Amino acid sequence: MDTDYDVIVLGTGLTECVLSGLLSVEGKKVLHMDRNDYYGAESASLNLTQFFGKFRPGQKAPENLGRDRDWSIDLIPKFMMANGEIVRFLTHTDVTRYLEFKQIAGSYVYSGGRVSKVPANGSEALSSPLMGIFEKRRMRNFLLWVEGYKEQDPSTHQGLDVDRNTMTEVFKKFGLASGTQEFIGHAMALHLDDSYLSQPARDTVEKVRLYAASVLRYGKSPYIYPLYGLGDLPQAFARLSAVYGGTYMLNTDAKELVYNDQGQVTGVKANDEIVHAKMVICDPSYVPSKVKKVGSVVRAICLLTHAIPSTNDSDSCQIVIPQSQVKRQHDIYIACVSDAHMVCPKGFYLAIVSTIVETSNPADEIKEGLKLLGPIYDMFIHESPLEVPIDDGKEDHVYISRSYDATSHFETVCDDVHDIWRRITGEPLVLKKRENGEGVNTA
Repeated sequence: MDTDYDVIVLGTGLTECVLSGLLSVEGKKVLHMDRNDYYGAESASLNLTQFFGKFRPGQKAPENLGRDRDWSIDLIPKFMMANGEIVRFLTHTDVTRYLEFKQIAGSYVYSGGRVSKVPANGSEALSSPLMGIFEKRRMRNFLLWVEGYKEQDPSTHQGLDVDRNTMTEVFKKFGLASGTQEFIGHAMALHLDDSYLSQPARDTVEKVRLYAASVLRYGKSPYIYPLYGLGDLPQAFARLSAVYGGTYMLNTDAKELVYNDQGQVTGVKANDEIVHAKMVICDPSYVPSKVKKVGSVVRAICLLTHAIPSTNDSDSCQIVIPQSQVKRQHDIYIACVSDAHMVCPKGFYLAIVSTIVETSNPADEIKEGLKLLGPIYDMFIHESPLEVPIDDGKEDHVYISRSYDATSHFETVCDDVHDIWRRITGEPLVLKKRENGEGVNTA
């Protein structure tokens, strides 16, 4: 085995695989290792045997669940915004040639005790049950302003400056009620909490535009999802890395990192052999002493035999339960997929409910989400730590990703990729549009 590399990457989670692929394309010599015998690490998709082995060791999966290979269960479910950053990663690297996608049928929000479709444009706002007749017009005016806002054309600004005015001031300008503000901020702009209200409006305006543009791309909802589960995403980036000379070693545990006298990493010890590199990229589980826990995520992976009620019998959907609707500090997210996405046998659905833990009884915190699912065939609840790096890696050249959060979309994962890239190179990651192969294949 070669023992000298530019970069060693530990863990085949999506963040690590994206960076591995991008660095390989840039001409870096990359070695990628994972202690598991499958790709994906925490963001893997498991078959039935692997899944029961992880959550119910020693227990065999019931025969009535069907064949092992018909299941591909995401440990951390996330959807892709059709015009979002993750799609730009895919098209920038041409990884789309390894994948096929299907649209998520609906995007919903829980408000006023019921589940309703999130309006994405002016006409949908006018027909939405979320608002009264006058509020619908105000919402429509807001969305038209967002769509029409042009930096260089003051006539489109309506007296607002997105860099100076806060989002609270923008909402006030359009006279939007608190419930309307809530689903704009949480179900369209996908903010994790309400801190965005006191910040300049630009970020929220751009996120609402992204949501609306993503809906326009395929209709129905802004989200798409890879056939056969999210585990194919890291594998696709791993293929990209391999095409550009990257080396992959599964089932290989990195016992320890090796440092020089100045405290800079010089390599990794694995299989009683030291492999040298100028830098290491890894997930938090490989360097527990270099990360701190900032919270936990609780997830319930539920097997259903029916569509989620109030979603128009959708084969898939996202539901956001804003924090204030259930008197919490964090939103609850529900992501549902089905046999239409080749992740379970016909007649089954996979619904995952997740949120940030706030109490000593995590399972109790997702009950409001579980109530929306209807009868549950089987359920697997687990808690994962939310860990972040203590240092930025510029001193020791160890660059650590963040744990995957409770959100059911990829925007925060992409933020982490951009952040690590900037820490490594000192420059922003520029994703160029490709002339050929722009877009993704949807079934």
